[in-house]
Amino acid sequence: MTEPAISVTGVDRVFGKGRKQVVALTDVDLTVADGEFVALIGPSGCGKSTLLRLVADLDTATSGEIKVFGKGARQARLDQDYGIAFQQAGLLPWRTVAGNIELPLKIHGAAPALRKARVAELLELVGLTDFAKNHPDQLSGGMQQRVAIARALAESPRLLLMDEPFGALDEITRERMQNELVRICAETGAAVLFVTHSIPEAVFLSDRVVVMSPRPGRITGIVDVRADGLADHHDRTERARDQEGFFRAVAEVRALLHGGASTSSAGVEPAGVGVEER
Repeated sequence: MTEPAISVTGVDRVFGKGRKQVVALTDVDLTVADGEFVALIGPSGCGKSTLLRLVADLDTATSGEIKVFGKGARQARLDQDYGIAFQQAGLLPWRTVAGNIELPLKIHGAAPALRKARVAELLELVGLTDFAKNHPDQLSGGMQQRVAIARALAESPRLLLMDEPFGALDEITRERMQNELVRICAETGAAVLFVTHSIPEAVFLSDRVVVMSPRPGRITGIVDVRADGLADHHDRTERARDQEGFFRAVAEVRALLHGGASTSSAGVEPAGVGVEER
């Protein structure tokens, strides 16, 4: 049996001590299958970014266990089993687009010929071949995020960890980037753990949407988007946003966010679908 991409068991994260103690996460259990796209959504401060950072070995759980493809989080990081993309693209302004994408390969000692071939492959994948020699300040926000995604994919990870990568983009660019991410995931087969505040974004991109409570963060519900009649995320098209199953899943996620039971009622009105939970 294939190891899950992510296995989180009984995880707590507590910051500080005494009166200054803050319980960020409590008793979190989560599994992300190999090749699965899972979105984390919840109110600000609920611990969803903290959970992603624990998986990425950028922080350490107070208790519980985290495995990435059957390994501890630290070993998975050392083995470059995942790539990371954040809300800010974090590109180096003095390096070209190609130079930014190449950086992880260069740091880990890949041969020049291999680096060149891989960068060319990734530039084509994200549609930026003609911008290889440009610098970040010559690109739009959406293009910068495509470079950041390409960089995260440089070492062919089986898992992508993404923390609101489209949060700073305008709505039109954001939808285009969502479509691009669906295409990229279909071509690479990578599993994804995706943090977002946007209900429609979570539903459109994901196989499952995991809803978290206000602090202390815990999982209060999971919506299987495929059960609402949407295709597997690899096969999803832009038309999915107009399907009844999409509106039904949005309503289910919204109900969970507001503390109610999820609903699977047909005929959910599309009004308000663009509203984000902040």
